Amino acid sequence: MLEIVRMVQRLGLGVLALLAGIGPALAAEPKPWQLGFQEPASLVKLRIHDFHDFLLVIITLITIFVLALMVYICWKFRKSANPTPSKTAHNTTLEVLWTVIPVVILVVVAVPSFKLLYYGDRTPNPEMTLKVVGHQWYWSYEYPDLGEVKFDSNIVAAADLKPGQKRLLDVDQPVVLPINTNVRIQFASTDVMHSWFMPALGVQVYTTPGRLNEGWVNITKEGTYYGQCNQICGVNHGFMPIKVQALSKDAYAKWAEEAKKKFAQAPASINVAEIKR
Repeated sequence: MLEIVRMVQRLGLGVLALLAGIGPALAAEPKPWQLGFQEPASLVKLRIHDFHDFLLVIITLITIFVLALMVYICWKFRKSANPTPSKTAHNTTLEVLWTVIPVVILVVVAVPSFKLLYYGDRTPNPEMTLKVVGHQWYWSYEYPDLGEVKFDSNIVAAADLKPGQKRLLDVDQPVVLPINTNVRIQFASTDVMHSWFMPALGVQVYTTPGRLNEGWVNITKEGTYYGQCNQICGVNHGFMPIKVQALSKDAYAKWAEEAKKKFAQAPASINVAEIKR
């Protein structure tokens, strides 16, 4: 049933895109006239898509049932067919049904919902760690597994955009991650709350001052993925884009070796004389 719903969704999106004279709406970045989610590129986002399709079936059935019930009531109990209105005030069977059925529906929705929530919350057997730190108004990234590799990631100003770069989405230094790898992501903030939101990866976690939050991602295919801060964090809230480049494991290993040289932080010098004082 879910596969049929997916096929109908994709067919409808394709027809609308064709009529609008644009390419496919689903991509790793927002598109004009886009409908639906971005194409999933992680294990978590795949489950989010499945849960969305499952809910769509339930909502559609409920809508059809309620519409049919309203049409029946309007026809059956119209004034011309019932000149003498009924005096019935209560119906025990109906009251039990309209209480029990919604409860059952909510339980059916709650079980996969909590399973998905738990699945996306903790990293299963993490293979590497990325630390994300939110600032007003840019991101910084740390790779603890690579030693002292850390760097800031700032938006590319509109005046500095090069051909092919995307306004309000491109950054001077993107995050680089390997595919098919369980990546634990830790989130922190130095000032106010921010939100690291990556639609194609199914990640949205807040960076909260004084707290270390956690999420994870396993990217299923190579590519470039874009996101933004979607927590109103100040006057430049709309200028905190996120860019993730997903590479093969071999390509990531080469990047990691270069990053150790390019981004390694020099250890702070210690003034022994000051310590003795």
